[in-house]
Amino acid sequence: MTTPARIRPRALVRASGGPRYAVALAVDALGTGLLRPFLLLYGVTVLELSAPVTGTAMTAGIVAGLVCVPAVGRWLDRGARSTVVAASMLVRVLGVALLLAAPVGHVRLFAAAALFLGIGNQAWPAAHAALVATVAHGRERDTALAWARALRNAALGVGALLATVCLAGGTTVLRALAAVTALAYLAAAALAWSVHVHARPAEAAPAGKGDDVPAPRMGALLAANVVYVFCLNVPEIALPLVLVTQLHASPVWPAAVFAANTTLVVTLQVPVTVLMSRFSRRTVLALSGVVLAASYLGFLATASLGHGWAVPAVAMVSVLCTIGEIIYAGSATALVTALAPTPVLGRALARLQLSTGFGLAVSPAVITALAPLGPAALWGSLSAATLLSASVVATEKEGGTRISGHRTRERAGA
Repeated sequence: MTTPARIRPRALVRASGGPRYAVALAVDALGTGLLRPFLLLYGVTVLELSAPVTGTAMTAGIVAGLVCVPAVGRWLDRGARSTVVAASMLVRVLGVALLLAAPVGHVRLFAAAALFLGIGNQAWPAAHAALVATVAHGRERDTALAWARALRNAALGVGALLATVCLAGGTTVLRALAAVTALAYLAAAALAWSVHVHARPAEAAPAGKGDDVPAPRMGALLAANVVYVFCLNVPEIALPLVLVTQLHASPVWPAAVFAANTTLVVTLQVPVTVLMSRFSRRTVLALSGVVLAASYLGFLATASLGHGWAVPAVAMVSVLCTIGEIIYAGSATALVTALAPTPVLGRALARLQLSTGFGLAVSPAVITALAPLGPAALWGSLSAATLLSASVVATEKEGGTRISGHRTRERAGA
């Protein structure tokens, strides 16, 4: 066990990049919440594209964004921090501008917009984690990452709620929401850039020597992470699919489950991360897999209940699933930042984002393919795969170069 962290609001803001950077995170997430849930509707309603064409363009944007992530990692390893964060936001400004410029029926401009939005969305997590890892260290950094996630989820929820209220206004309002999103991204980029955070020269890779520093061997951890991130799409895809199409529940139920998920993440992400800080990060990450697997088995058990009990039972089990998600989110990035030597931190975080992005990209297809086969196929498979991933995380040996200073001490508690 290690000494648990403490929640000190002012120190937490400083450790997260400072007040201006906190505002940048909130504004950026607010803009994302305004647009992301309705990007598909924008393509179908405003541009009058077919749903398959719109969905294909959005998927291509996600994949293209993943392809650019290794370059982001190398940029971070040169010492850049707030510049990369700002760039990830500016790229999305360009994406929204193309969205607004696209005429009705013009699929190429919509695809280009989805491309730049995808690049920004995939580049931001690694850049943000690297910035926080530069400003804060040890358990304070873990808590700062958790606080930033809670803040971002709160702003995303507010943005999505505002967009939902405005949706009845039709295509004109959708275009207005896109314009407001672009302004939000632009303001966030300016605020993030103004923080001027860079890795110290001693911590950045020496000129021409960056490739000589070996990155930690995290193959098994990254493979396990692909399975872990399925939990992020459970409240958005799996549970609505089960509740509405199989249990014939009112659409109010999946909306309530999603709202509860967001509320729990916002309120519990920091306290749970602080509570878990008394254990090693690897132990906590493995524990999150056990909790997630238990929740999947809980969803499986609800299938045997009568119709009157199954729907509220699913909602109750979803709370356990959210707790597993919170524990996972508070330990995965923290573990990678603790394992990676500073000269290759960017590449290590980029590899983590590649595995996360891949899991998020394939999970909708896997979930929708397994769900028609029955509860045992869906929840049994997810539970078994997650338990296997948890065992891999728990038993994987540390790899990479051990270096002096705080990184060595952190690895002892990783």
